Amino acid sequence: MAISKRDRIRAIRRQMRVRNKVKQCGSSQRISVFRSLNHIYAQIIDDSVHATVTSCSSLELKNLDGDKKAVAHAVGKELAKRAHQQGIQQAYLDRGKFKYHGRVKALVDGLREGGLSI
Repeated sequence: MAISKRDRIRAIRRQMRVRNKVKQCGSSQRISVFRSLNHIYAQIIDDSVHATVTSCSSLELKNLDGDKKAVAHAVGKELAKRAHQQGIQQAYLDRGKFKYHGRVKALVDGLREGGLSI
């Protein structure tokens, strides 16, 4: 099923609007979230050096049971654990073109439960 050109343009505009607001906050670390139909990916990016600090996805974690929200929550907890190992205590959420509900919200709840301040 093809996405119409108008819908793609709307998604790109929404993504740029969210990313610009996050970059205006002044923090150098942001959490970029991408969700596909079956998996969810998140990475912490340091904008001052333009590099990925750490990342986690549902493909990396084994023995995950439950629905997609439970998997997203587990990914968030694992990413928070990896962030603490790197010395990151606070980051801003870059949800991209995705709404803040469902799996994205579950991932952020896992990050907060893991001790990361968002």
